[in-house]
Amino acid sequence: MSDLYLSKTKTTPAIEFNSATGKLIISGESYPENSAEFYKPVFSWLNNYMEVKREIEFSFKLTYFNTSSSKSILDIIELLENYHQTGGKVSLNWYFEEEDDDIEDSGIEFTSDLTLPCKLIPY
Repeated sequence: MSDLYLSKTKTTPAIEFNSATGKLIISGESYPENSAEFYKPVFSWLNNYMEVKREIEFSFKLTYFNTSSSKSILDIIELLENYHQTGGKVSLNWYFEEEDDDIEDSGIEFTSDLTLPCKLIPY
């Protein structure tokens, strides 16, 4: 399976999905004009990757995201949770700048009801 790499732009985050290591990272700012369209290849890649039951370490390192992106982020987290509940090995890291209460609070809110292993990590 090939990796998925999308360079960040002014309005979209970097996507760094390494199929060999299982380290999947979304970083930067996310406020594309059409969030569903931007994240479509992310969901496609994740669904294909999960079919093989590989280990996943997923990291969000976002500094800003809009409401439309938050829906896509929640959908990714839900997909990871479902993977975990069906026996997939997955962990989730939510990074936030130490003084960014909004991103920290979003991480707390997004991960509060999950059963998969989650870490909130300040930097």
